[in-house]
Amino acid sequence: MKIDINNTFQNFNTPLTAPAYPVPTYKFVNREYLNIIYRTDMEALRAAVPEPLEIKDPLVKFEVMWMPDVSGLGAYTEAGQVIPVQFNGEDGDYVHSMYVDNFPAIASGRELTAYPKKWGAPKLYIDSDTLVGTLDYGSLRVATATMGFKHFEMDKEQAKQEICRPTFMLKLATDYEGNLRLCDLVRTQITDITVKGAWSGPARLQLFEHALAPLADLPVREIVSASHILTDLTLSPATPVYNYLEQK
Repeated sequence: MKIDINNTFQNFNTPLTAPAYPVPTYKFVNREYLNIIYRTDMEALRAAVPEPLEIKDPLVKFEVMWMPDVSGLGAYTEAGQVIPVQFNGEDGDYVHSMYVDNFPAIASGRELTAYPKKWGAPKLYIDSDTLVGTLDYGSLRVATATMGFKHFEMDKEQAKQEICRPTFMLKLATDYEGNLRLCDLVRTQITDITVKGAWSGPARLQLFEHALAPLADLPVREIVSASHILTDLTLSPATPVYNYLEQK
């Protein structure tokens, strides 16, 4: 088989004749968020967040996202934790963990960008008068989030600002001997978004101990706020902003 680099690898991934995911751009229709911001322990955050990112307040956002219509990827749900940080004076969020139930979304997120995605079983659904987000890892529950369903309408511009904060992630890749070949802090930001609805309400969050899904290492001390947001949006590509290997 003759390999034409310019044409064969336009999908950027393998298997060669049946790539794991299509070329972006990825557009999301009716992407639905449950976000709970909570206060945690500052020392636990310092152990989780890489420098030169700075932590100003001991806050974490637990998020569950139901995505029923994603171009090229289908339908899936994500859950995880992001941490408010600053980089060079800019406020943003560091993506600490993501658990996803769709392999193309995991592969493309990890390989094309730097999303720290692992396999998990998150769910977002309505139970009577309650919006519920859960995350199972294997057969075990590791997170349960609840929020009063559409108690208070939220300003759409405020919701947009919450979703469109700059996002920072750690991109790691090794060579064939297991040495670090790439170690970058990358930045991305959603800019193409339509907020179709946004609400706030009372919320609670439980995190359960697990060796391989250690969300509870950032324990819940106080619920600060909660939001339920429905959007259409397009993911933006990531760009490197800090090269750790050059700092050695």
